Amino acid sequence: MDADPTPVFAAEPRRRRLRLRLWVPVLLLALLSPAIYSWTAMAVRPSSLPLGVRTVEWLRMNHFNWLVDNVEHVYYSWRAPKKGGPQLKTLPTVGLGRRTRPKPWPPRITPVLAHPLAGEGVWKPTGAAIGGKPPVLVTTFRTERDYPRIVAYVAWFDHTRTAIGYYPGRYEPPSATLRGPMEVPHGQRWRLLATFNSGFIYRDGLNGDALNGHTNEPLKQGLATLVAYKNGRVNVVGWDGGPTPGPAIAWARQSLPLIINHGRLSPKLSDSTAWGYTLGNAVRVWRTGVGIDRRGNIIYAAADYQTVTTLARILQRAGAVRAMELDINPEWPTLIAYRHRGGLLPTRVVPNYQQPPTRYLVPDDRDFFAVYRRLPGTIDVPLR
Repeated sequence: MDADPTPVFAAEPRRRRLRLRLWVPVLLLALLSPAIYSWTAMAVRPSSLPLGVRTVEWLRMNHFNWLVDNVEHVYYSWRAPKKGGPQLKTLPTVGLGRRTRPKPWPPRITPVLAHPLAGEGVWKPTGAAIGGKPPVLVTTFRTERDYPRIVAYVAWFDHTRTAIGYYPGRYEPPSATLRGPMEVPHGQRWRLLATFNSGFIYRDGLNGDALNGHTNEPLKQGLATLVAYKNGRVNVVGWDGGPTPGPAIAWARQSLPLIINHGRLSPKLSDSTAWGYTLGNAVRVWRTGVGIDRRGNIIYAAADYQTVTTLARILQRAGAVRAMELDINPEWPTLIAYRHRGGLLPTRVVPNYQQPPTRYLVPDDRDFFAVYRRLPGTIDVPLR
């Protein structure tokens, strides 16, 4: 009697399914191997950033910016603050205490809310005095009546007693011909007063920068530019020169268009294409900016839950007559003050759990600014 042929025919589909199960992961691995290699190469490179932050940046650079953008929009919209709510009872502590003898400049920042908290908008010194006066002042104040729990952190740098240096990071700007130490040089730390973050990366803003006669990325017409001149003057300008700065400029760093000009908010702030490659102008996130007051002093500001318009209002209220947006998103805001007591003592003025107070005292991936005690002579960027 012949054997039943049914099991033989039934086994063939099972073999095909088995082959398919084997080939599918092989094909997936072949398709994903370039991405796996790229991510692994990124992950093993030296970096100052957590792997999670670097992975998000890697996604942006590898055709997934749309995904990160959509996720961020959903996330930041979900956690956006609600209007109203309980009032703060105290403000975050910054600086070394209340100043005992008020000075005429800078004037106290006029509080936004009708009933200011203790020390709100009052400038406090941080670090050692120079010539009997503190060269760096800091303060905090609440930014909007509708959101009484949002706090801005602001710093003021006296241009007559400070010098600001601009330093490229390990990877930003990407085409730096003069990258330098990527940290505050050890030979300059004895006079270090403060450090703060730079602006949008080149890929997101096509921002130019130059230092000590080297143009790392060409300067672009119309972009806001923080400039330091060799005679010690600093400024925030809308760039109207060529791709390289002139010999009078020690360094220059651009970041998007001006948000304040002639003391007024830019009428272009409603143009979402100009203010943040991923989040535009209206999403409420951590934002930072820098401006200059009418006496030529630099003002830095950082605050959470800000649009580009509310950031501009913060800088305007703090006294800026021209201002520009720096970097945004919670990973990047960094303002650190330093004291010198048996060594260098860094203190975060702007809270950021993703960055240590020693940021910029070790090589960092991104460019930054260092505020020094000013020395006599021509200003340049010390690299040692």
